[in-house]
Amino acid sequence: MTVPRLVGTDVGGPADAPVLLLGPSLGTSADTLWSRAAQHLRAHLRVVAFDLPGHGRSPVGAPVTIADLAAGVLALADRLGADTFHYAGDSVGGCIGLQLLLDAPDRVRTATLLCTGASIGDAAGWRERAATVRAEGTTALLGGAVQRWFAPGFADRQPERAAALLAALRDTDAEGYAQVCDALAAFDVTARLPEIGAPVLAVAGAADVPTPPESLARIASGVRNRGLEVLDGVGHLAPAEAPTRVAELIAAHCGIPGGRPTTTDAVHDAGLAVRRAVLGDAHVDRAIAATTDLTADFQRMITEYAWGTIWTRPGLDRRSRSLITLTALVARGHHEELAMHLRAARRNGVTLDEIKELLMQTAIYCGVPDANTAFRIATRVLEEEQ
Repeated sequence: MTVPRLVGTDVGGPADAPVLLLGPSLGTSADTLWSRAAQHLRAHLRVVAFDLPGHGRSPVGAPVTIADLAAGVLALADRLGADTFHYAGDSVGGCIGLQLLLDAPDRVRTATLLCTGASIGDAAGWRERAATVRAEGTTALLGGAVQRWFAPGFADRQPERAAALLAALRDTDAEGYAQVCDALAAFDVTARLPEIGAPVLAVAGAADVPTPPESLARIASGVRNRGLEVLDGVGHLAPAEAPTRVAELIAAHCGIPGGRPTTTDAVHDAGLAVRRAVLGDAHVDRAIAATTDLTADFQRMITEYAWGTIWTRPGLDRRSRSLITLTALVARGHHEELAMHLRAARRNGVTLDEIKELLMQTAIYCGVPDANTAFRIATRVLEEEQ
């Protein structure tokens, strides 16, 4: 057996907390796929995300099987001093999770398997893709990756996140990618699912093309101790497309109480993750880069109180919070903030028709001049977004 050295990124968390290992999808890195979900999880778990061979920080070695990759995960857990651990993995990361449950059932406390299968695709297709990548590199896959990975509209709503994932695919070592394709070609544990007794949560993306909900339902119906969740409007990379919901599901499956963060740093981390998800990385990075000694405390206060205390509350979804925020900004005449939150509303799934109806409503309850200005701002901002 080949035991690859899988490099893990320690995302943080209490040193004495249970370990959660996060497995990536083919062509992604731990950072690009898991960073946002991990920010929510590290308040209660010690979170470590690993890279596949030739991906992110992990080196390419000898050819591997899925069983070899599972052995590499166990070796990583040993280096962390974790006799047992929780596990979550997307796509091939989910396949590795199934193999771990079969090969080392006494070490896996729970497994959350996302957008994956007991087998994925067919052997001929994987070998053909491996040959293509060896000949042409991973750039040959970029053209079809948006349709294969993301739910319709995701790349338009979250261009920075989509671009980061595509860049990770482009930067993946061709031989490392091809080796994982070969491993998937030989992977099929369908007949062994009844052997798995550890708690398994199967999570599907309703818009996932490579591993549709039926693939996750097959896992859930095969193992003994299972649950199944289907995420609307989510494609193949659920941790990147719906990080907050995925983090909530993983935390609940790990037995973590659903309470809110209790330390100031945890509130700040949760707020920063939501702020990035709603306003976009580019905006937040600019705000952080512009921070001075004069504004640093104010920036931290906004992150903790607005984003970590209000936007993270469970009573309303983000789409509803966007609608409320837009109305308040029109009423108060905060035009610069209105432009910013119009972009945020689109990221949160608010449609153009809904924005129009909201502004029509403000004409009655806030005043026609306020609504007229808001329509002018919205026209400019939404044209820029197209």
